[in-house]
Amino acid sequence: MRIGLLTYHFPPEPAFIPGSLAEELTARGHEVRVLTGFPDYPGGHVYPGWRQRWRYETHSRRLTVRRVPRYSTGDVTPRGRMASWLSFAGSAALVGRRFFSGVDVLYVHQPPATAFATAALLRLLGPVPLVLHVPDVWAEDLPDGGDGRWAARVRAAMTLTYRAATVVAVTAPSLRDAVVGVGVDAAKVRVVLNWTDERIFQPATAGPAACRLVRRDDRCVVMHAGTIGARQGLETAVRAAAALEKTVDLVLVGSGADERRVRGLADELRADNVRFVDRRSPLDMPELYAAADYQLVMSRDVPALRSAVPDKLQAALSCGAPVVVSTGGDTAALVERTRAGLSCPPEDWATLADRFWLAAHIPPPARVEMGRRGREAYLREMSLPAGVDRVEALLRAVADGRTRNMSHDRNSHMTQERH
Repeated sequence: MRIGLLTYHFPPEPAFIPGSLAEELTARGHEVRVLTGFPDYPGGHVYPGWRQRWRYETHSRRLTVRRVPRYSTGDVTPRGRMASWLSFAGSAALVGRRFFSGVDVLYVHQPPATAFATAALLRLLGPVPLVLHVPDVWAEDLPDGGDGRWAARVRAAMTLTYRAATVVAVTAPSLRDAVVGVGVDAAKVRVVLNWTDERIFQPATAGPAACRLVRRDDRCVVMHAGTIGARQGLETAVRAAAALEKTVDLVLVGSGADERRVRGLADELRADNVRFVDRRSPLDMPELYAAADYQLVMSRDVPALRSAVPDKLQAALSCGAPVVVSTGGDTAALVERTRAGLSCPPEDWATLADRFWLAAHIPPPARVEMGRRGREAYLREMSLPAGVDRVEALLRAVADGRTRNMSHDRNSHMTQERH
């Protein structure tokens, strides 16, 4: 097939899903044309060595990447973010009609930032079938100047694209219900779980350096790796660990906007069993996972987060690490169904402390078995080959006009997710 791919972020930015999908589809013999911006994530400034310009294309092995300018000044205010999104939409519209001419199908990786560009291209490309891959229905932190107008415009653009798409692929079962809830025909919504970077996240053995960094003694170690931000609600984990000072060590690897507040709470509670480790390269993480006993996955009790499966879950399961999850919705359901770890509701420190205590008293062979079950579930339902198989099947079906005949096998894996 000749596949057009529209994405706001693309490697060398940390945009693993569209990047790995493009690479894998070309490896399978398809021609892929990617339309994206110049790399500026997360700081909002174009990467050193790059310069925005109109005529910039790279070509390699059936893959063409066309980059277009967008507003990139590091302005993270609502006005600045909207300027970036709208400028990308304008640039994509100017280039997209010619660049995507002759494609059999258009794939769009659509977080909110891509909504305006998608809507603009739909008006220009005519009857090209569209597969829309949606990681969030809409983010809880949409730009808003104070009166709600910008957030409403983004939601309206996203809803327009959901309804116009031939197929909508969502990354969690609950997202299907949310998309249907804004008026999308349920028959054209599919679930495609995200995958992780399997070149990095594989089972590993912890070396002495990793053990020294993570462990102090024989106590059970629960490790949270990643962002320390508002969405994670790690104050809950600190309170839970503080109640089990002699039983569990909580190790937080990473940084983020809420780090100072979380550190302050640990100091206030005199939780000596809560330790902070600076952010590490992804290449180091499998060994650190292996040095700990469990990986912790946290989210706040926010409706939008119940239908999101954090990327750190796929990474942990791919490494064969048992997990403790303090979340609601799809993440907890997946862990419970696969028996890959322990779960409890979000923002409930007393119940999480109970799970920490139980985790510490589960024998090591049973922990290994949890990790094995989690990895098997990952390989079966969330791996790169499984995910690309599903996306490729959707692309081929819409290109061939067969979507109406796909309802008999609609989301057979989604049924597993719900049970």
